[in-house]
Amino acid sequence: MAIMRWEPFGSMDDVFNRALRRHWAFDSDVEGKRSFLPSADISETDKEYLIRTELPAVKKGDVHVTTEDGMITIQGERKHEEEEKSERFHRVESSYGTFTRSFALPENVDADSIRCESRDGVLTVRIPKRSEKKAKARRIEVQ
Repeated sequence: MAIMRWEPFGSMDDVFNRALRRHWAFDSDVEGKRSFLPSADISETDKEYLIRTELPAVKKGDVHVTTEDGMITIQGERKHEEEEKSERFHRVESSYGTFTRSFALPENVDADSIRCESRDGVLTVRIPKRSEKKAKARRIEVQ
């Protein structure tokens, strides 16, 4: 009889990994490359909208942000690094490959003034709001 090591959460890892592959786009795209879906947080201040996207180990040159027809698209690639032959992996949970995220832009944005910055693995897209002049209150005579 063989002695087996008991791992109380081993089956939970299997369930979680299957859920990731099935529901969160950790699969192959049409070119056969793996793809992943980076998380994005969207917030708003009085002056701008902010999209913060987590892109660890993605170089600035591998990210492209475009606007077209009222949509903003963030796309790029997290490249898979070659492994050392002397290194044996027991578990790999990092995802890599191409990604694309698209979001509808509100009507009150100044699309020509959008700015992006990448710092500490987070891409921040700043989308300024258009300044709207408030109409002055006036009295209208009833005829």
